[in-house]
Amino acid sequence: MTMEKELKVAALRNGTVIDHIPSEKLFQVISLLELNNVTNQVTFGYNLESKKLGKKAIIKVSDKYLSQDEVNKIAILAPKAKINIIKEYEVAEKMQLQLPDEILGVIKCKNPKCITNNEPMITKFRTIDKTKALFKCHYCERIVEGENVEII
Repeated sequence: MTMEKELKVAALRNGTVIDHIPSEKLFQVISLLELNNVTNQVTFGYNLESKKLGKKAIIKVSDKYLSQDEVNKIAILAPKAKINIIKEYEVAEKMQLQLPDEILGVIKCKNPKCITNNEPMITKFRTIDKTKALFKCHYCERIVEGENVEII
């Protein structure tokens, strides 16, 4: 006799599911979306088994839909994540994330001498390789890899 144990999480009536987040990026995504400040129900899973990633994380937020800016930020941290919009318990829309060509005010430049680290101004990066997640600072031309990105 096989005993199967299963953790059941309530289905979302309306809201957003962010799936296929690399486990090590989960808390950065939670912080990025400021989910610690919402009154909506938030459920997350950490270090879940995944055939594609080995380990993955998932976030479910009831009655919240992400802005394009929030989607872009998630794409920088977790470019392979998938976003599902849920309406009346059904997947109404599936989004495959894509890195934007230009990123304003989101990434901190790693160059301590960059003007953006020494003057009050908005950072500006150009995505130079969407597959490898490489970003180039508009001001000092420092290249930052997606793995080492620091979100402002």
